[in-house]
Amino acid sequence: MDPILIILIGTAVVLFCIIVLRVHAVVSLLFAALITALLTSSELIYNFALNSGMSEQEALSFSKISLGKRLGVAFGNTSGKIGILIALASVIGTSLMRSGGAERIVRSLLKLFGKKNSSLALLFSSFTLAIPVFFDTVFYLMIPIIKSMGIKNPKKFSLYLMVVIAGGVMAHSLIPPTPGPLFVAETMNIDLGTMMIGGMVIGLVTVICGYGYALWANLKWELPMRSTPDISIEELEQISEKETKDLPRLWLSLLPVVLPIILITGNTFSKMFSEGSSNLSSFQENLVSVFSVIGDPNIALFISALIAMYLMWSRLNDLDTFKTYMYEALTSAGMIILITSAGGVFGQMLQQTGIGLRIQELSSNYQMAILPMAFFITAAVRTAQGSATIAMVTTIGIMSGVASAGLAFHPVYLALVIGCGSKIFAWMNDSAFWIITKMSGMEEKETIRHFSILLMVMAFGGLFSIMIFSKIFPFT
Repeated sequence: MDPILIILIGTAVVLFCIIVLRVHAVVSLLFAALITALLTSSELIYNFALNSGMSEQEALSFSKISLGKRLGVAFGNTSGKIGILIALASVIGTSLMRSGGAERIVRSLLKLFGKKNSSLALLFSSFTLAIPVFFDTVFYLMIPIIKSMGIKNPKKFSLYLMVVIAGGVMAHSLIPPTPGPLFVAETMNIDLGTMMIGGMVIGLVTVICGYGYALWANLKWELPMRSTPDISIEELEQISEKETKDLPRLWLSLLPVVLPIILITGNTFSKMFSEGSSNLSSFQENLVSVFSVIGDPNIALFISALIAMYLMWSRLNDLDTFKTYMYEALTSAGMIILITSAGGVFGQMLQQTGIGLRIQELSSNYQMAILPMAFFITAAVRTAQGSATIAMVTTIGIMSGVASAGLAFHPVYLALVIGCGSKIFAWMNDSAFWIITKMSGMEEKETIRHFSILLMVMAFGGLFSIMIFSKIFPFT
């Protein structure tokens, strides 16, 4: 059977299970992986293994592995790559939120930018926090500040709301250690430091596009503040009146966010310099060795998680409450790990059909067409089933073979364009759509204007900028 047909069947199965039958994503992805694996012949698996660099004997043995073992190995491989990172990222995010550290970061940026530029402060606060913290958590954290600022300046309420969304959503899909970009980078063997740098550059471009749309939409449509059952006006006033001295110190609040970026990118740069020079001093060699340990993503996030946990403990000083918050963080991380690992199984079963070779044949004369192709595949999956992470996981299973097929540009561009594609089109099958709608007091049509279309503008801005960068700076 043609790999493209197998891919279509597998994709149809997962979408049918999630959208029509409303089966849980973990079960849907595993079932689709099983169907895909059953349809994949030993010959296709053998050809895939050969193309992956295995010897003929290794490829033959690989093609004879039982179906159950193939699924289990694929699940274990994915969980082994990202499981620890997701758990630690969840701990960091919860600790920052519960300790007040995240609120301190936001307030400091507001002070830095000034009241007149408060929308820019919110934009970059959201972008910064969304690097280690999931978007839903960032929005939960920022909505009281949005509303308290909206009370003082009602005409800019929609602007404040949109800039927080604009800053948070793109970091979530472009910059590790959030699950989507982390999984894509690991699957394509892209250095995480490279992924972080690329994600920040493209993320800033998309954020600028989103900010422009937010300014225009704020002038075009009036968005009134409405009462919501979850947060009262009195509570918002209390939060806005809380003294800064009661919050953690700024440097300690920033440390869990900034440190893993410094360590991981430091490891990337130290490896680059060491590979380009054969005459390193003993100090330089020691520095490279140190960064190779502490710059490993697992270790970097572990160090940051310890700091974040200390920050939360110092504010709570209550063991039972501290343990409750840790339990909540790890429980949340566990479900994300399950979904992502199940997606990894589905993705690896799709890869074993040899779809990478097939796409390479179809696009060999149109290298640049690969980027919009990946973008629109991701967009279609996201629109159909609502999850940006699952859309990225599904698309990378289809496109990952292309990364080793002699691209005319660095594979990080392919990873980033998949991240941008995962922003189209967020609507009523997306949990974030309802979180934003209910917590901001918007009606559904207002959410489409101020959330769904905003994401589309940013996504296409990302696509165009990535295509330009990949042409000018291919880095092959």
